[in-house]
Amino acid sequence: MSERFTRKDVDLVARLARLELAEDEQELFARQLTDILAYANHVQEVDTSGVPPTSHALVTAIAFRDDETRASLPRDEAQTAAPLAAHGLFKVPRVLG
Repeated sequence: MSERFTRKDVDLVARLARLELAEDEQELFARQLTDILAYANHVQEVDTSGVPPTSHALVTAIAFRDDETRASLPRDEAQTAAPLAAHGLFKVPRVLG
């Protein structure tokens, strides 16, 4: 494909995507796609030798902790803050039909 999208190129892509585009939309998309392609070509020119491949842009460390057993909040105390509690259960509003 050339470095400039034409209305014919946009029409081909639109037909493959089963889209109907007006003529002004074809012109707009042709300009936008040409700009996107020019930017992609510009990014390809950046020298990335010596840059290690990464899976994310930010370096993240996953904080793990050991599992430990500990006592939970007593049921009666947890239910004192619940607006609707009955028979040791939390009553919640219906969500699905």
